[in-house]
Amino acid sequence: MVKANCTIISNFIFLGFSHYPKVEIIIFVLCLLMYLITLLCNIILISVSILDSYLHTPMYFFLINLSFLDICYTSSALTPMLANFVTGKNSISFSGCAAQMYFSLAMGSTECVLLSMMAYDRYVAICNPLRYPMIMNRRVCVHIAAGSWVTGCLTALVETVSVLQLSLCGNNIINHFTCEILAVLKLVCVDTSMVEFFMLVISVLLLPMPVLLICISYAFILSNILRISSVDGRSRAFSTCAAHLTVIVLFYGTALSTYLKPSAVDSQKIDKFMALVYAGLTPMLNPIIYSLRNKEVKMAVKRVLVRNPLCALFIPSSK
Repeated sequence: MVKANCTIISNFIFLGFSHYPKVEIIIFVLCLLMYLITLLCNIILISVSILDSYLHTPMYFFLINLSFLDICYTSSALTPMLANFVTGKNSISFSGCAAQMYFSLAMGSTECVLLSMMAYDRYVAICNPLRYPMIMNRRVCVHIAAGSWVTGCLTALVETVSVLQLSLCGNNIINHFTCEILAVLKLVCVDTSMVEFFMLVISVLLLPMPVLLICISYAFILSNILRISSVDGRSRAFSTCAAHLTVIVLFYGTALSTYLKPSAVDSQKIDKFMALVYAGLTPMLNPIIYSLRNKEVKMAVKRVLVRNPLCALFIPSSK
């Protein structure tokens, strides 16, 4: 193999959505709104779950982790884009790009694992309610959460290092709004087949496998729901499951179509809009659908406001 003449790249330039000048401002406003709502909703959920002792359960322990993940994930992906749009500087240093790529991959990979573990938690809670406190005890929950974080962070580190140690051809223009790993990989001027194969293996382990576990868990959950005698109870359970599955389909569906599509397919423009879905939309919907819409959290918000009147300045009143 003939080595290409490569130069040392100290910074990268984002194309972002410059190809769509008429809708660029709309995209900026929508991303800013999604980011602010994501911060507000997830901070409220974390605060209420910590302050209210009634929410000190495995489900809300995992939701705290998910909320913190979503804050970090959307911050690593959207804040640089928003800052670049305001300042007019669509560039990032090599080290900044490496950090952004790592944190986005780490948070996204961790969320893939954590969502599947949360589905298992719901399966145990609904299908084995009497054994639930014993199966999902504090130690098990901590191990599950820690395992999700370690898996996501390690796989992200390996992927980031494997891509950024490759030789770049002097082209520093990234056709994306963030240092997305597939977009950076297009700038490499050497054979990337081994790295792509390695990334494919990791993607299969972090995407289809968790999706399979989620599908199995919800299949058992739905079969258990069908045995509920109360029509109203079945309706509420189906509504909750449908909402959860909607978020899961959005997150995993867009990620699957991005990271497991054939390498011959070049859909960079579509990938950018899909990245907005799993980096902006799903982190915003997660706290709303998983928790803030249920009565348990609404009651907890009221209890927190009664005990801590100052919180009323930051937490909207729940009627």
